[in-house]
Amino acid sequence: MKVLCFTLSGRTAFFKKPEVNSYVYFTYGNIHKIALLGIFGAILGYGGHTQKFQQAGRSKKIEESFPEFYERLVSLNIAVIPNAENGFIRKKIQSFNNSVGYASGEQGGNLIVKEQWLEAPSWEVYVLLDCEEAEKLCGAIQERKCVYMPYLGKNDHFADISDIYVTEAEEVKSGKGKISSLFPKENGEFQVSDDFWDDEEEMTFKYEEKLPIQLDAWTNNYILQSFVYTDAVIAWESQKVCRIKDKNIMFY
Repeated sequence: MKVLCFTLSGRTAFFKKPEVNSYVYFTYGNIHKIALLGIFGAILGYGGHTQKFQQAGRSKKIEESFPEFYERLVSLNIAVIPNAENGFIRKKIQSFNNSVGYASGEQGGNLIVKEQWLEAPSWEVYVLLDCEEAEKLCGAIQERKCVYMPYLGKNDHFADISDIYVTEAEEVKSGKGKISSLFPKENGEFQVSDDFWDDEEEMTFKYEEKLPIQLDAWTNNYILQSFVYTDAVIAWESQKVCRIKDKNIMFY
């Protein structure tokens, strides 16, 4: 099977956590699947939340629905490797003024915004070329064409796509070993060696965070799942794991 591989990076990124909307807006620590699908949708010219709300406003109906980019791309099999030590990307609080007039009811109409940004984020992204939408995306990225400008969570943070290539991958249907990518925690089982001197199975780091994996059909709110990035030995059975350049990559 074939896999599209590329590096996704930027000077900054902001993937907003919706749970907090006062004092400071916080970001997820790594890019998640919904944000990636949004980037792919922008490249291919698919509609987003704005177009969906406009259509809902015209019909005045409340029903289950998703943005166009999500409906078309949700079945893509993707994987992500953070290009950061132990998967941790540095964050910094940024303060700036929003003075468009309607941003705040305060005198002068000036709102002081504080956001937590990722600094110099970078990821290796893998897309399994196993469907028509994946092939269409691969063609657009290889030809460096996009309908809308891709950005990292918000239009203040432009995305850079580089080191693009397509490679062959060998599927490993079940096994035990180190997973080089972020993966859903429930998709693998940590292996602990009984041998104190067994350095190969010693875990030196573990990054874990709840990240969006799906959208709710009624509200389009995020559905979260725990993701792990570690050098521990993991056992898996029925997950889609591929061997790419001596790395075990788990797709989801």
